[in-house]
This record gives sequence, structure tokens and C-alpha cells, in this order.
Amino acid sequence: MPISTDGVLLGAWANFISSESILDIGTGTGLLSLMTAQRSESAQITSIDIEPHAIEAAQHNFEQSPWNDRLKLVEGDVLEHNFQTIFQHIICNPPYFTSGEQTKVHQRAIARHTNTLDHRSLIQKCYTLLTDDGKASFVLPITEGEAFIQIALGEGFYLSRYTKVKPTERKPCHRLLFELSKTPSDTQTSELVIHQNGAYSEAFIELTQDFYLKM
Repeated sequence: MPISTDGVLLGAWANFISSESILDIGTGTGLLSLMTAQRSESAQITSIDIEPHAIEAAQHNFEQSPWNDRLKLVEGDVLEHNFQTIFQHIICNPPYFTSGEQTKVHQRAIARHTNTLDHRSLIQKCYTLLTDDGKASFVLPITEGEAFIQIALGEGFYLSRYTKVKPTERKPCHRLLFELSKTPSDTQTSELVIHQNGAYSEAFIELTQDFYLKM
């Protein structure tokens, strides 16, 4: 599984600095968990994935990192796993294809298609796994993201942060970064342009430069 701009954006954008317990749902190769560990001093991070090859890759990456003592890896279905704790923050780059031909590569199909983790079930599970003051951060394509938010609002969540991501100034928004909260709050809205004048924008560089070797 290649490193995606979506994942890097979410890991850099999510606001979990004060959280001491964090859950990464669908960790894949462990990118979001590693970014979370890099950004926090003491947070304990639980990472779960249903796909054995992803678990193997994440385990290797965790062992090579300086934060291995704060990273706990779980192989299983987040909807069925019996967690022994609840979390102050959840971070997730969820599957989003709801129709169309699925890739023949099994691991990639699991990561990209909602037939293994539908959005309503994911939202309901996140609600039960969060503390009362907890928050959950996600990234999705614009259409799927807006639909996801509407489902979440119907399940008791509030929209606390919302960033529209545009590939260039002239192109429409193609991704949404958003944060859900269990407590009422004003929604903080913003826009992020990835490329300007044929290069990465200053805003994108400022947000993500700590995670790229060459930026």
C-alpha cells in the first residue's frame, strides 16, 4: 500500500495534541499511528487492522520507529473487537468506494471498499469508543465525506472542524478533512490548496513538512 497524500494530510491536520489515548482504525502500514506518535510526547496509540499483511507491515514499521513503546497493534475487525478502554481521539482514513469494480488485489480492496466497513457502522462504533469529550478525525472524498458527516450528525455527533482540500486554486474541492465531537461546538471551517504556481503551496508545506524527507 503506497503512502497517500490523504493519509499525510490527515495525520498532520488532526488535533490530538492533548489526547493521551488514541485509536487508529484501519492502520494499514501504520502511517497515521507513526505520525501521531511523532506529534505527541506521551500518547498511547492503539492501531487496528483486519488485514494480516497490513498488520505485518505495520509491525515492522513500528519496530523500526523510536516510538515503539507507545504503539500497540491489534489484528481484528474494529466492529467486533472487545477494546478494554475508550479513547480521547480516533483517527481514520476510511474506505470509501461504495460501488464499481473492485481491485483484484485483496488487501487493496479491503482498504478502499466499504463492504468490509460501512460508514454508518463505523460511525456508531466510534461513538461508543470515544470519551465524552473525545473527538474523531477523518479524510474522505468530497461526496462521500459530506454523506458521512450527515450520517454522523444523525448518530449524535457534532461537526467541530471542517477543511476543504483543493488540488489547485482553479480546481474544485476533492477531499474533506473533518473532525467530529460528542459535545456541541462551533464548526471551524477552512480551505487548503495543495499546489500553487506549479509547486506545493506554502500552506501545504507548513502543514506537512515535518513528515517528508524532501520538502
